[in-house]
Amino acid sequence: MARTPSRMKDLGSIAYPFTLKDSFEKTFILNDSRGKPLLIMFICNHCPFVKHIFNEIIAVGNFYQKKGFSVYAINSNDYASYPDDSPENMKKEVTERSMEFPYLVDEDQTIAKKYEAACTPDFFIYDETHKLIYRGQFDASRPGNDVPVTGDDLKFALDQWVQKKEVVNNQKPSLGCNIKWKSGKEPDYYLNPTN
Repeated sequence: MARTPSRMKDLGSIAYPFTLKDSFEKTFILNDSRGKPLLIMFICNHCPFVKHIFNEIIAVGNFYQKKGFSVYAINSNDYASYPDDSPENMKKEVTERSMEFPYLVDEDQTIAKKYEAACTPDFFIYDETHKLIYRGQFDASRPGNDVPVTGDDLKFALDQWVQKKEVVNNQKPSLGCNIKWKSGKEPDYYLNPTN
């Protein structure tokens, strides 16, 4: 695995619209979430960084969906080369972990590229006008560093929005496995990191 930081896309960027299916073949359209804040996360099944925080990711996603956020998890990995990330295995994760928000398949990897997603996990929060207000880490916990998994960084940003407060700007990059690109070639934005 390549330890890869998130890109830290420009705050204020507009969420790119998408139409994606989940592993149960149900279609989700981002524009159906107009007027609602968004939590978008790029994750997968096999990455040890995701596995390390997966249960808490589910808890946070389920909780803030009830708070009025549209929550979307997106898997952009090349599952032909990484079969643990296949839609069939995504379906198992959804069922076994009681995931209440959609876990979407980015089949052609276009959406990962539009969001400049670089790693799993990679987190983005957008306000109700779909402007980016947070991008960065879940918390400071990583596999093997003995820091407890809390989700504090992401939850603090989500709570700031819920309380109608300005989301802080001292945001720290996420760190995880690089997205597994079908071409085997990373997008050009990897060559020009912003963090």
